[in-house]
Amino acid sequence: MNDNGIENRSETKPGRSTLGVWAVVGSLSALLIIAGIIGYLGWTGTDTDVPVSGYIAMALGVFFSLAVGVGLMALIFYSSRMGYDKPAVLIQEPSLHRDEVSASSEEHSI
Repeated sequence: MNDNGIENRSETKPGRSTLGVWAVVGSLSALLIIAGIIGYLGWTGTDTDVPVSGYIAMALGVFFSLAVGVGLMALIFYSSRMGYDKPAVLIQEPSLHRDEVSASSEEHSI
């Protein structure tokens, strides 16, 4: 509490559940290990060879995927630095005077 008797929210930080954190870390680690085992078995489980064109296609796919990702991230940083990411502002319609409102309603009723 501060001098005014109001409780400060920054002083009451909720504690993290260490059991929950370890459960998430453990389950994600298990999924990573299972994915690695399945990938290894899939890679070595067949006797077929990948031709050179397959490796070239894979390398080009990785290269262009990284190029697109880096390019998009560069555009995000550029637009943020140049001020293109300003918050949207609602533009209000100009309000009509009573004379204009009655004249426009008479035109629509004809």
